[in-house]
Amino acid sequence: MIDTDRLATWLDGQDLPGTGAPIDASFVSGGSQNEIYEIRRGDLHGALRMPPTGAPEARDAGILREWRIIQALDGTDVPHTEAIAYCGDAEVLGRPFYVMGWVDGWSPMAHREGWPAPFDTDLEARRGLAFELVNGIALLSKVDWRAKGLEDLGRPDGFHERQVDRWTAFLERIKGRELPGFDEASAWLRAHKPIDFVPGLMHGDYQFANVMYRHGAPAQLAAIVDWEMGTVGDPKLDLAWVVQSWPEGDEPSGGMSYVDMTGMPTRSEMLAHYSEVSGRQVDDIDYYCVLAKWKLAVVLEQGYQRAGDNPMLQAYGPLILDLMKGAAELAATSDYRG
Repeated sequence: MIDTDRLATWLDGQDLPGTGAPIDASFVSGGSQNEIYEIRRGDLHGALRMPPTGAPEARDAGILREWRIIQALDGTDVPHTEAIAYCGDAEVLGRPFYVMGWVDGWSPMAHREGWPAPFDTDLEARRGLAFELVNGIALLSKVDWRAKGLEDLGRPDGFHERQVDRWTAFLERIKGRELPGFDEASAWLRAHKPIDFVPGLMHGDYQFANVMYRHGAPAQLAAIVDWEMGTVGDPKLDLAWVVQSWPEGDEPSGGMSYVDMTGMPTRSEMLAHYSEVSGRQVDDIDYYCVLAKWKLAVVLEQGYQRAGDNPMLQAYGPLILDLMKGAAELAATSDYRG
């Protein structure tokens, strides 16, 4: 648990509501990456996010990265948490942290047994959840990241040229088994490029698990959360992260196994909605989907190799193989020639 006395002293110097009042802090969630605490103090109601004690030192820089992104989103129409305060002094709570506004909403990850009402029975309302999901990254892609002071957040120049080399080297460092299809998908990616590349702010791990919705219908995205992998790169990779496993019609739910996809819009409808809102073409989506499947398989392989007796990480094993196989199969069958 966090030291609320030390936190109170620090908050007293931040010109925030509740100065001098006692703090009510409760643990919300946490893992190897970050811990989240709900904070109440007078009129202040927020969420404190910080790396756990044993997390690698690099997570401190990650917390600053997340803070910079949510701070930059203030004043935009991208659904996000309010940026309240950042503390880079590890002497306060042991690690850098930031406080963001509390979101009055719900997460699909908390409803893995079924959608909450009315989305459990109203399929038209459920469709709205999907359109709102893709709407979030369409709006994100339009943020003027230069005007928001994020020029140094990523390296957009050469973004696509670096992908295969970077993640191949990453896989070599952690490699414990063969991933069939890796060589074929890698070669295809090296031989193809997007039709165009318009750099923009991207989330990096965009899916139902990393958004929150407001209560009730119609569906309304309340906030995009968990910005650990946020960067300036190619926003259409966020789109591919969503649709690479999205069913086209009455197909099985594919990689969306943690939510019920019954009644959802088709993949084509999702692509059309993104294109309309973002102003970006999606004719080269096959390239991005091959890259998304291939990259996600490599990223998840690290967790699998470190799984030990962790059943959740062990479950990544067959999923990774399916993703890499899917990347190779899409590369072999796609008519995209970019």
